[in-house]
Amino acid sequence: MNRPITIGRIDYANAWPLFHQFEERADRNNFNVIKRVPSELNRMLKIGELDVSAISSFSYGQNASEYVLLPELSVGSVGIVNSILLFMKEPIERMRPDRIAVTATSATSVNLLKILMTLHFDCNPEYVTEAPDLDRMLETSDAALIIGDPAIQASWRDHGLHVIDLGQLWYQWTGLGMTYAVVAARKEVAVTAPEALYTVYKALNVSKQYNKAHLGPLIEQACSQLGGVSTYWEMYFHSLQYDFGSKLQEGLKLYFDYSKRLGLLANDVELTFFEDQSAQ
Repeated sequence: MNRPITIGRIDYANAWPLFHQFEERADRNNFNVIKRVPSELNRMLKIGELDVSAISSFSYGQNASEYVLLPELSVGSVGIVNSILLFMKEPIERMRPDRIAVTATSATSVNLLKILMTLHFDCNPEYVTEAPDLDRMLETSDAALIIGDPAIQASWRDHGLHVIDLGQLWYQWTGLGMTYAVVAARKEVAVTAPEALYTVYKALNVSKQYNKAHLGPLIEQACSQLGGVSTYWEMYFHSLQYDFGSKLQEGLKLYFDYSKRLGLLANDVELTFFEDQSAQ
């Protein structure tokens, strides 16, 4: 590849452990890193504006025939995730919501909510897409789904709302972890520039391993940029999973199966990894 490889980075704290060291070394590796919210990265990878990107897991499910996954890289949780939250005016045990405002910034979480509402709670509310502003979302809806840094900051407020952590609810219901974002490359990049893609893969893994072992700078950055205290951010980063092991893959496959059953995805989804492609 005779141009810099273009890589999409999720612009939320949950992805910092994948990208913090990686981005510092981007220039020397001939990488061009672009930060966006997940929904925008989903669109950019789909139309070829990015070569590789962290994207919503659901977007991979929609486009699996066009992408390969980079192994051992994801953003997930086994239980509490802390940043994919449903804020409700009433406890769901008391009242099923008729109308839920959902974030415009993601795909995985919105469809995870639909799966949980339909199959777990036997509830089929109306979903309306809005910007992640909790007060405004709840003006005309019974509940609001917010993700990422805005969800964390909303959870700190003394708003008196009932909050459901979707990662925790998924785990309680299925016994499995959930993967919210994966790192995918367009298949033509894997075919035409496998060496460059392998360099990206190795650099992201090095970044991930380093940051997991050295969370201090990320915790300080989170406190400075987003607020909160260091003990919260230490808990937050430790609650997330970045390795995409077999158990998280099992949970994601179940998520895709449920999405297909409900008509959210048109086709069955196979997890195809870059290693598989390069071995052919």
